[in-house]
Amino acid sequence: MGTKTDDPELVQRVSQGDVAAYHELLRRHGPKLQNYARRLLRDPGEAEDVVQETFLTLWQRAADYEPKARVTTWLHRIAHNCAIDRLRARGRLRELDAHDAPPVSATQPALLDGKRRAQALDAALSQLPERQAAALSLVHFHELSGAEACEVMGIGREALESLLARGRRTLRAKLAEKIEEES
Repeated sequence: MGTKTDDPELVQRVSQGDVAAYHELLRRHGPKLQNYARRLLRDPGEAEDVVQETFLTLWQRAADYEPKARVTTWLHRIAHNCAIDRLRARGRLRELDAHDAPPVSATQPALLDGKRRAQALDAALSQLPERQAAALSLVHFHELSGAEACEVMGIGREALESLLARGRRTLRAKLAEKIEEES
């Protein structure tokens, strides 16, 4: 299968039972969805389950897809809902306003480059309330537009902006704590 086939065409082919199209969509979007679910659930095993549920839903409901949203947005929405359902079932869905951190000065030294920086960022993200982590992850790591992130999370633009602002403040504070610990 050529990589030039666009996602909506692949979804249409999946709706007709095309297993190769299904596998191509899994190859293209599975890793990003796995990352997103892992950040939200903080459990690699459960994240894998969410990806499986997402692609099972894709297989079952491909005919329901309407190209008004990008396929990646549609898949993220399915994964987001599956992850939120799991968090609710575990009683882990935290309130939006869980401890806001004070802003941190932009002049503080940066974390070490490379792997340690990525690990520190991932650790700091894992300490954020789930909805803040989801908003940051969708916009900054999965490169969804604000409108797409709103659609995935089922929230309005103002709520997204609020989550992003609080998440960034808390993330800066967590990273600053990490810098101080290493100093």
